[in-house]
Amino acid sequence: MAKIFISLSGEGRGHATRVRALVEALSGEHPVRIFAPGDAYSFLAPLYAGTEVRVDHLPGLCFAYDDRHRLRYPATLRRLLSYLRQLSATLNRLTAELRREQPDLVITDFEPALPRAARRCGVPFISLNHQHFLRTYDLSGLPHRLRWHAAYMAAIVGAYYSGQEETIVSSFYFPPLRPGCRRVTQVGVLLRETVRAARPATGQHLVAYWRKFGSEAVLRALENTGLEVRVYGLGERPPRGHLSFHAIHEARFLADLATSTALVCTAGNQLVGEALYLGKPVFALAETGNFEQEINAHFLRASGAGEAMPMTEFTEARLHRFLAALDRYRRRIRRERLDGLPTVLSVVRRHLRAVPQPARATAVPELLAA
Repeated sequence: MAKIFISLSGEGRGHATRVRALVEALSGEHPVRIFAPGDAYSFLAPLYAGTEVRVDHLPGLCFAYDDRHRLRYPATLRRLLSYLRQLSATLNRLTAELRREQPDLVITDFEPALPRAARRCGVPFISLNHQHFLRTYDLSGLPHRLRWHAAYMAAIVGAYYSGQEETIVSSFYFPPLRPGCRRVTQVGVLLRETVRAARPATGQHLVAYWRKFGSEAVLRALENTGLEVRVYGLGERPPRGHLSFHAIHEARFLADLATSTALVCTAGNQLVGEALYLGKPVFALAETGNFEQEINAHFLRASGAGEAMPMTEFTEARLHRFLAALDRYRRRIRRERLDGLPTVLSVVRRHLRAVPQPARATAVPELLAA
């Protein structure tokens, strides 16, 4: 058996959901250890408590938002500077762990510290995330404004780490790669076994999911649809007309999504991909100032499998037009490439076969005083 270290971004649940699907598939074959910050640690640590999968907390980057749901750039910059001040100590800690445990492979989902430590120690690593679409996809078809934002975000993504053996981009859309891109594999979203085993049916209710904030205008519009709407992500609240509010509960959410008529949500890659895999049209609203979500929204709209726009451009009329055209959206959903897990596992196993096993057995032990 090979030993695998995995790190991930702590922002939102998309990274944690992707890593969870991977760990579920790998942990029966190989020892796995996870390094997770923020929301990801809070989500994953209880799941694996008492199991052979160890989850360690890691300092991480996270965004700051104001009370109008907009990204706060100065506050986010302050958080970045705080993270950078801790980075040297974090790298030393991870370097010590790598030298002590001698993993065969590192996998990172948009987390910068563990791959840097892996390079120090000569441990090969793979990049698996959505964000590297900014560096590998041909985005020349985007509107000019989004192309400009994609260019500077690509520079930020590139600054996270380099030197990976392979880049795996997980996404619900598949434009051509940029000319000259090598060692890049495009895959769909990583689906947990429960999602893959779900039996979709077209019911009469909508599911709505918000990562952090619920727009009052959107909630009013949902209430006015006349449909039952099951709202997740805002916590439990008293019912409001046709709206019911539910705490995050994985099994219940999946059951509600699989039997819904459509999904209304923010434009995060992972959830949109899961909904499309289940055959659900998606009405996606990009968070204000989140240009990655705006690009996701562009490709969802271009696919014909849903409607999408920035949160600031939402109108009740657009929601009603979406609901009136659900059959057309369903016909445009292409599920064939949306399950990315089998391809990812194939790539990981290929790299594990390439690891020189004798090198691991003769690795120099860490000198704690160094």
